[in-house]
Amino acid sequence: MKLSAILPVARVLRRELAVTALLLLGVSAVVFAVLYLAPGDPLNVLLEGQSPRSQLAVREALGVPHTWYGRYGAWLAKVLQGNFGNSIRTGLPVLPELARVGVNTLYLTLGSLLLTLLIAVPIAVHAAVNGDTAGNTAATVAAYVLSAVPVFWFGYIVVYVFIHKFGMFPLLSGTAAKQPHAWLYFLVPIFVLGVASGTLAELIRHLREELSRVLAEDYIRTARAKGAPVWRHAFKEGFLIPVTEIMSAKIPYLLGGAVIVEQVFNWPGMGRMAWQAAQDRDFPVIMGIALVAAAFVRAGNLLQRMVFTMVNPRASKE
Repeated sequence: MKLSAILPVARVLRRELAVTALLLLGVSAVVFAVLYLAPGDPLNVLLEGQSPRSQLAVREALGVPHTWYGRYGAWLAKVLQGNFGNSIRTGLPVLPELARVGVNTLYLTLGSLLLTLLIAVPIAVHAAVNGDTAGNTAATVAAYVLSAVPVFWFGYIVVYVFIHKFGMFPLLSGTAAKQPHAWLYFLVPIFVLGVASGTLAELIRHLREELSRVLAEDYIRTARAKGAPVWRHAFKEGFLIPVTEIMSAKIPYLLGGAVIVEQVFNWPGMGRMAWQAAQDRDFPVIMGIALVAAAFVRAGNLLQRMVFTMVNPRASKE
């Protein structure tokens, strides 16, 4: 690989990583401020039933600062050392727990993204190349209808069909013992999130429009007239950039949908952990999940930016 091709990507990566650090700092400050201004105190879970004097003694023994900026500074100093604190509810370290459930959420979101691509790309490419045929119109309409269905409603319908009609879908935790047809437990939530999250329709529409526009460009017509492979000329601008753009923009929606899907299917991921932590006012867990989610969204944006820079190296100087 030529050095001239690596330098623009390295330049963009260095700049974007600096922006990412500032973004995570801002996200942590905003989330901490919201949690601090919310009514109640998370330590009440530990101090319930004790006298005010005993509660004050426990707070002093734990070294909990009295001011909000003191608490935030203490938390941030620990995070910079790789310590996200311990859960108030369970007492377990937050970071190992996030790593354990984060893998399950990563499987769910990346699997749904892959499924969305497998469905949307053939429909969009066929429509852009061949125009509106009867089969393509029917597939597009079906994809739009499924994308408009609320993900929680679609999830409950799928659960009802598999349990009451087929009697073969175990609605158990992913960490439970192996059951017959256990592979359904892994694939069905991915199917629900990949089909009903709204990403399917957006990807079909965006990719079809961009690919149709590129195929109508003069340089594509010239390549077609010379007998050159059109797809090789149209791949970067007509396919690679639009796909990475729409997928990076839809990552926040997928994470939001993952919270619902994990509740419906009892999936042991960050969504269920965030739901439980919000109910328990478990501040360390909520802060850790907020940082991980922000980092995941930023990683998608960073990937899209790097792809765009590889296609158009001059963009690194803009």
